[in-house]
Amino acid sequence: MLAVPSFHDIQKAHLRIKRMIHDTPVMTSSGINHITGSVLFFKCENFQKAGSFKFRGAANALLSLDEESASKGVATHSSGNHAAALALAAKLRGVKCFAVMPHNAPKVKINAVKGYGAEITFCEPTLRSRESTLQNMIAKNEAVFIHPYNNFNVICGQGTAAIEFLREVPDIEIMMAPVGGGGLFSGTLIAAKAVHPEMKVYGAEPKNADDAYQSFRKKRLIPSVKPNTIADGLLTSLSELTFRIITDKADDIFTVSEDAIIEAMRLIWERMKIVVEPSAAVPLGVVLENKAFFRGRKTGLILSGGNINVEALPFQGV
Repeated sequence: MLAVPSFHDIQKAHLRIKRMIHDTPVMTSSGINHITGSVLFFKCENFQKAGSFKFRGAANALLSLDEESASKGVATHSSGNHAAALALAAKLRGVKCFAVMPHNAPKVKINAVKGYGAEITFCEPTLRSRESTLQNMIAKNEAVFIHPYNNFNVICGQGTAAIEFLREVPDIEIMMAPVGGGGLFSGTLIAAKAVHPEMKVYGAEPKNADDAYQSFRKKRLIPSVKPNTIADGLLTSLSELTFRIITDKADDIFTVSEDAIIEAMRLIWERMKIVVEPSAAVPLGVVLENKAFFRGRKTGLILSGGNINVEALPFQGV
């Protein structure tokens, strides 16, 4: 059983990776505040290296490896953002990266992984195919497996975004992060609750991929089965480790419709002039669908990434 990270572990991770990552900006929008009736702050991980928060966890995992282990290279399975982050972190450390990706992964993410120098093996878009293909790859190359979220050092790295967020806006009442495999949400929970124990920390998940919501409510790990959401970064199920952390620390998980996710993406594009991917827009979608709950409350939203094919924006023609 994997150990659960502490806040001290996340603090050590921040010291370890801060020379490699961007301390991403926190932005506001008076227009979005007016529309929602809330006081919102956006931690813009779409400006992180490799285009998402995933670089934090990947960098910490890479820098935590000893020289002998790192020399064998690293491997992972990912629909895109984690693979790109790990590929870049490996490139910066000068080691090989092997990535298993579903053949239907977004082209922009495939191109990013290739661009950072990783060797890609494509598989069917199922967890079983991803895992079996990865095992074959590891057996062939003897690379070290860096799981996208069921990994102590990855979770510690993801939690560093919340540390930076609260240093810049220390009086946030609520913090919310999207939930897929739960690495970002887990790290956010540990860090935010340590800094401000009274703070409410919520997860945000598509209704069409609500396994984390169901798992949290039923107190047992429920896998994601045929999720169908535009938020392609939130298709994976929680792991045993992230489920443990979320069950213990989360205040709740909200779900959101596809229409609200698209509306949130468009608002961020039009009002803030920045690009985010669908997964990153899920927390704002939650606010749009629950205006009374968030009205007047200082709420911090983590914009998890910005890797999207701009030639196929979901709100074009709307």
